Amino acid sequence: MTDWTADDIPDLKEAKVIVTGANSGIGFEASKIFAENNAEVVMACRSIERGRKAKEKIEEEIGGSSIELRELDLASLDSIESFAEEFKANHEKLDMLCNNAGVMAIPEEETEDGFGKQFGVNHLGHFALTAKLFPALKKADKATVVTQSSGLHKQGKINFEDLMHKENYHAQQAYADSKLANLLFAYELDRKIRRENLDIRSVGCHPGYAATNLQTRGAEKTGNKLKKYTMKAMNKLMAQSARKGALPMLYGSTSPEVEGGDYIGPGGLMNMRGLPEKQESSEASYSTEKAEELWAVSEELTGIDFQI
Repeated sequence: MTDWTADDIPDLKEAKVIVTGANSGIGFEASKIFAENNAEVVMACRSIERGRKAKEKIEEEIGGSSIELRELDLASLDSIESFAEEFKANHEKLDMLCNNAGVMAIPEEETEDGFGKQFGVNHLGHFALTAKLFPALKKADKATVVTQSSGLHKQGKINFEDLMHKENYHAQQAYADSKLANLLFAYELDRKIRRENLDIRSVGCHPGYAATNLQTRGAEKTGNKLKKYTMKAMNKLMAQSARKGALPMLYGSTSPEVEGGDYIGPGGLMNMRGLPEKQESSEASYSTEKAEELWAVSEELTGIDFQI
């Protein structure tokens, strides 16, 4: 475990940062810390109303800051396209892209484009967003893409015959699979970047067990009150704060010690809490064969030719 904290973040003046899922939890805390260090932060939120409240809260707490609020629904390819085009029209470059937003263990649902929602939002949405923003990343000096995974990726499997669990839906397994897909994407992106000798790094991370509303959303959607209150109790008893859960993403985004292809997570108890460090992810996450196939399938599903 390192001794790195948010106090080690350098002055980020003139750095442009996008954080998805920025209105709550880890995304909110990361946005706030980026703003505290003078970054120009774009809070990408599905709900403009919740995003506005989060933006105002940050501005009240830290005073003068450069924060921009933009609507982004990762369950809609049209929304992703609109967000990316608007960003590129108004900004010359993008220094850091934090692919943070996600849904966890929710009942079976589909995105606007007919994808299974967990795979569609957690992986395909961020795949499409990164592809659309990649020209802006290439214009920055030492840009970084950090993709949020989970320790549960170790339970994940990639079944190309039923990527989105439409034949046999299991909420927890679908989540784990999407988190494995996040790492396969992050590492394959890094390999492609290296082949082109670009000054961009692609990093994977996980927050450990952080107290956010991510754990309770699935129970709320199904009306499972026992599970909802059990998760709330566990969050209070066992989880670290959302601010500490944001540290791996912040470390991956800002530390010069981090290299493309790294995986960052808390170094404390069972990698569930503590300060960030470089870690090893599952053997399956390093499969170049699976990663290449997932990339090709993701291009086909989204209709995007992801040019590096």
